[in-house]
Amino acid sequence: MGIVRLRSLWYGISGLLVAASIFVIILYGFNFGIDFTGGTLLQMHYTSTRPTVAEIETQLQPLNLSELHIEPANTDSVIIRTSFIQDDQRVAILQALGETAVEDSFETIGPTIGEELRQKAISAVIMVILAIVIYIAWAFRGVSKGPVPSWAFGLSTILALVHDIIIPLGVFVVLGEWLGVELNVMFITALLTILGFSVHDTIVVFDRIRENLRRSGGSFAEVIGQSIQQTFMRSLNTSVTVLIVLAVLLLFGGESIRYFVLALMIGITVGTYSSIFIASPSLLIWQKLLKKG
Repeated sequence: MGIVRLRSLWYGISGLLVAASIFVIILYGFNFGIDFTGGTLLQMHYTSTRPTVAEIETQLQPLNLSELHIEPANTDSVIIRTSFIQDDQRVAILQALGETAVEDSFETIGPTIGEELRQKAISAVIMVILAIVIYIAWAFRGVSKGPVPSWAFGLSTILALVHDIIIPLGVFVVLGEWLGVELNVMFITALLTILGFSVHDTIVVFDRIRENLRRSGGSFAEVIGQSIQQTFMRSLNTSVTVLIVLAVLLLFGGESIRYFVLALMIGITVGTYSSIFIASPSLLIWQKLLKKG
């Protein structure tokens, strides 16, 4: 019951985090990668001492590359980002950098395809949320005669899922502003994974609430508190186990998946919190608004 009794505190903490995330999103905006904006990414390493960023810019200056951004990687590598270029321009870049520069990867996406991918990514997230809400409203249709109707479980799920998306977005907007971290397809994949993980924890608690409503004669708040208490360690142990695995991947998994893993770690932590402290106690809000029970 302690979690339910202190629900105003949990709402306040989440409200501050969500408000801060929305603020930085508005202030800085999204730093989309070439997956969503179109452009070219060329990664290469040097067989001898890597030149400085200024020296590389001087070498590439005659090519008049637009939106040129050069970023050192590791001790001997460099990542070159430009607007969309053709293959002959790629060859010219390699020639300008000299024989000590060896191409590791080359990725180019046209602006039209990038815009299409961005729209599809947004649509995918919205469709997943709607599908989850519809499923939960259907799965808990049997509780409509209880303190709240089944759709209240769906609305509480929306509240938790939006919470779980906005906070990682805010963190990555800050990382994008300070460290140049980009939002790409891997980040969207992380968001979809976070949604699935979060709703899994939420359903576990909701299902226990449904069972306890049939057996318990206490108030709705007491039933919610009892259900959270019964599932608390299960949710916590599951999340901690996953976070341990992700922490190892973050440390030893390599540069290419580092921010994907970081997004998962933030999202799973936030998702576990929202499942316990936000989604279930928020059912009391709907009960109060509907004046039931």
